[in-house]
Amino acid sequence: MQVAETFLPIIHLVFSNLKTWLRGIHHGVSPQHLQDYLNEFTFRFNRRFYPFNAFRSLLGIAGDVTAPTYAELYAKKITTYYR
Repeated sequence: MQVAETFLPIIHLVFSNLKTWLRGIHHGVSPQHLQDYLNEFTFRFNRRFYPFNAFRSLLGIAGDVTAPTYAELYAKKITTYYR
């Protein structure tokens, strides 16, 4: 415990916020979509002090992509996130 707090002083706060967000907003997450939720949490957490910049970044990202279809959302993903 002490080693983690020495190198990452707010790590417990980050994980606490993540768990609260997943349980409170999404009421749990399936393993299939966990990486997508973690990506969203990271995006929000990294921009938490600048909400307007987060909105502007989101608009820029959304302008470059197309929306996935229902079949694409719920098809089994065979994606490796960690290499």
